[in-house]
Amino acid sequence: MTVQKFTREFASVIESAGELACAVKADAILVLLDSATDWERLRELVPAEIKRILVAADRVEDLADADQFGLIPLVLNKEDSPLLERLQHALLEAVADELLANHCDVIAVYCGFEVHRIDSISIIRLDERMRRFTSRDLQRLESSVPLNNLKIVIDLAVQIGREGREGKKVGTMFVVGDTRKVLQHCKDSGFDPLKGYSRKGRNLHDPRVREDIKEIAQMDGAFVVSADGVAERSRQIIEMLHENLQLSKGLGSRHWAAAAITQRTKAIAIVVSQSSSTVRVFQNGALVLRIEPMEQAVKWQEFNYEPPPTEDAD
Repeated sequence: MTVQKFTREFASVIESAGELACAVKADAILVLLDSATDWERLRELVPAEIKRILVAADRVEDLADADQFGLIPLVLNKEDSPLLERLQHALLEAVADELLANHCDVIAVYCGFEVHRIDSISIIRLDERMRRFTSRDLQRLESSVPLNNLKIVIDLAVQIGREGREGKKVGTMFVVGDTRKVLQHCKDSGFDPLKGYSRKGRNLHDPRVREDIKEIAQMDGAFVVSADGVAERSRQIIEMLHENLQLSKGLGSRHWAAAAITQRTKAIAIVVSQSSSTVRVFQNGALVLRIEPMEQAVKWQEFNYEPPPTEDAD
């Protein structure tokens, strides 16, 4: 197992983060790691008044024994993802698990310029970064769809909004849960690429399936996803009347369809805006959550960041 060496520079960054946390009265420190490190040393370098120190890494084994030293481990499962995505995912997971309140200030420590080199510190105010993504929202959403399955779909939608496809922005919609009733209000917009695949071949927990979904998302129509995370249909047209709905001006037909289907069913709808890449989540006919495109939402890095080459690169 790779270990993050606790160099003098690493120690200095952690000490500085602790001093900054005390100075601005931050609620927590988040250390985003590429691998395990000396947990005891890390805890010793942070002032005792900072009670919440979250350590995030991609694998369970990288966080082994961290909790024995008063640290809060957070498994990301985001290997090979961009820095900003890993950081935002860590914050989302921490709020979802109620490790952080949505309004708190966090000092983030991470490898900003070089792999395996802790060199950067940021102050993040969650009520600005998380927008309307709060623990209360998540608990309410979980009432109809298991939270872990919903996270998979929201994360996929965020990726589609950020990445697009072949250099073009992509807009799409996912309708999750209450599948039987949702399908009563759907019709095919054309050939369904998911038709004929087994449930295993349509399960969004499989990274290969999610990549297939990104390709299909370029086509017209919505995805219908069961509460257990299986894509039941794609390229569906939602046929619903927009009665008694109140949405912001400028939202397109996908958003009205999302609000309408969730007003008449217990489903949750996630819409990726083609024009802005914003991801919006609807429940009970109303907008309950909005995630802005990552490069706009996380303003603390105002330069163009390019991940450094891995150590194995030529």
